[in-house]
Amino acid sequence: MSKKKLDFRMDEFVVYPAHGVGKITHVEEQDIAGATLELYVVAFEKDKMTLRVPTYKALEVGMRPLASPELVLQAMTTLRGKAKVKRAMWSRRAQEYEQKINSGDLIAIAEVVRDLHRTDDQREQSYSERQLYEAALERLTREIAVVNGSEEAISGQEINEILVSRIV
Repeated sequence: MSKKKLDFRMDEFVVYPAHGVGKITHVEEQDIAGATLELYVVAFEKDKMTLRVPTYKALEVGMRPLASPELVLQAMTTLRGKAKVKRAMWSRRAQEYEQKINSGDLIAIAEVVRDLHRTDDQREQSYSERQLYEAALERLTREIAVVNGSEEAISGQEINEILVSRIV
């Protein structure tokens, strides 16, 4: 194996934009089309999925370390804000929400959760709205849980308390 400095270490939790939080299980070399590639092997336990990311492309594709505790606090502050609902057509808004979720940016994901959150007395969510909300909520919950070293259920409860408290 080459001795170049790697951006990430084994057993480190990372965020892959399109999939959320995963853990680097190891670095391996594979011969692909006559070239030897060094790959991070990232396991996404919850999704029962493994991803191989070329080490030289990891940062380029947006793979990043977990958010700092400060960024988590910023995300929680974002959740406390007033929902911003644009008047654009749903298809356009849905596309924007999808891009924010897949950006891997914790603040952008928190904005989607904030903007799509509904209480029982608010209008019903459409199926696609609910799907986007749940995807964003899961990404946010998972990363906050890992950063805080807590269970996902506890982080989910904290997020829910914030969302409910801002409505009163």
